[in-house]
Amino acid sequence: MDPILFIVLAIALGFKHSYDADHLVAVSNFLARSTSLRKTTLMSVSWAAGHMATASMITVLLYAGRDAFLRDVLGPLEIAVALMLIALGLLSLAWEFEVVPKFGHAHRHRHETEPEHEHVHVHRRPYRDHSAMFGIGIVHGLASNDELLILFVSALSVTSLAGLILGVAVFSAGVVIGMISFGLALTYPLQRWNERRVRRAVTVVAGSLSVLYGILILLGYGGFNPFG
Repeated sequence: MDPILFIVLAIALGFKHSYDADHLVAVSNFLARSTSLRKTTLMSVSWAAGHMATASMITVLLYAGRDAFLRDVLGPLEIAVALMLIALGLLSLAWEFEVVPKFGHAHRHRHETEPEHEHVHVHRRPYRDHSAMFGIGIVHGLASNDELLILFVSALSVTSLAGLILGVAVFSAGVVIGMISFGLALTYPLQRWNERRVRRAVTVVAGSLSVLYGILILLGYGGFNPFG
């Protein structure tokens, strides 16, 4: 295959892959709370880095070991993705409606005309958001690389390990571009409106979809991608 065509196809397929529904609903639980477009971009890159770290490694192992490794190790990982989606959705909803105050600390204070009362504050640390996104990407990468191997070996006719590694690297660039584009499309309107009610609505929808999609995966649903 012509090298330029190969690169274009690999980037396009990586972009498409980033829009798998299980990817989108998982990261939306964090991106909906992003406070800036820069943070959204960096969080998207963190997810993509985690995804492609494991996807690249296991794709190479699959290339060497094939069926036995795929059957014995990768099969149950779809269940791990489903459980992760359910947990993320429930935690996102619990965080939004402040039913998890144990993650913060409480202090008492009074306003000018009100009696003393207690508030619970939850401090979000940016590096924890990036670490969480990286970890989510790792789980997604573990569960999706059988398709990646089929893509390069069958569809793009890769016959060498060097070609496979190059293809995965280019594919990864497409994944990064795709996730950044989704992240910015999700959070840009929130930055413009900056309405608490809008943010809450987006967070509730993201959390609810995460739980629902995780349940569908457990029930055997094959997945969805808006690009077909």
